[in-house]
Amino acid sequence: MLGSPDVEAVLAWSAGRRDELPWRQTRDPWAVLVSELMLQQTQVARVVPRWHQFLERFPTVAACAQSPVGDVVTEWAGLGYNRRAVNLHRAAVAVVERHGGVVPDNLDGLLALPGFGPYTARAVLAFAYERDVAVVDTNVGRILARQRGERLTARVAQNFADDIVPIGMGWSWNQGMLDLGALVCTKRSPNCEACPTSTTCSWFRGGSLAPDPAIGSAAVSKGQSKFIGSFREGRARLLDVLRTGVEVAPEQFRDACGWNEREGGDLDSVRAADSLVRDGLAIAGCDGALSLP
Repeated sequence: MLGSPDVEAVLAWSAGRRDELPWRQTRDPWAVLVSELMLQQTQVARVVPRWHQFLERFPTVAACAQSPVGDVVTEWAGLGYNRRAVNLHRAAVAVVERHGGVVPDNLDGLLALPGFGPYTARAVLAFAYERDVAVVDTNVGRILARQRGERLTARVAQNFADDIVPIGMGWSWNQGMLDLGALVCTKRSPNCEACPTSTTCSWFRGGSLAPDPAIGSAAVSKGQSKFIGSFREGRARLLDVLRTGVEVAPEQFRDACGWNEREGGDLDSVRAADSLVRDGLAIAGCDGALSLP
């Protein structure tokens, strides 16, 4: 049907594809949860070795919850968006305290965990518990908008996605849709000729001449701002120094951020330090020196 992905075509195209990804070989809710948080805005190739390493250090929810948050932040080094490490630790503590160490298997319970949004909650349900719920990330959102040939609000996109999940196939369907968006229905230069859903795609059937409906649709990212030379880069440098186990005094902030030559470096370095404390990535002593929590 025009405007809705061909279920059989997507499942046939995706069968066996990328099965080597380690988190696709487990249904352990904790392992799946860790993978989903790591994969948010981080390339798969970077995540694979770090996922194994993290689970060796924290093999269970309880192991993570019982460790200082600073240990989790240290183990997260190199993955970026370090607030995810704090949220992961907070979620682990909540699972232990509220659910006896068992990751919830329902949407309300997952959404109540710190740092959990609709995507992460539904991903755990689909990939750990094999529930027939739709996982909508930027790749899936792009497919849905092009299929319908129109921009979609978050609610419309999620409802549309939920309606087309084949019964009993939630795990396979969601993996297939994620792969399709990542490998074929890409943001730039989509390979429409090789797409198993091209016959039902309103945008493609219209000649792909109209403005791309994925642009401006809910769930479709607008791209990340430049990292090199940014405030985020300096903040990350300061956190990396803290990960070595040392305290950083206020007069060392600027150097730790790598901003000795930056105009306004003193003020920006203080802002960076304050933001780390605010996000739970560092603690400040009475003298203002920073250390890991």
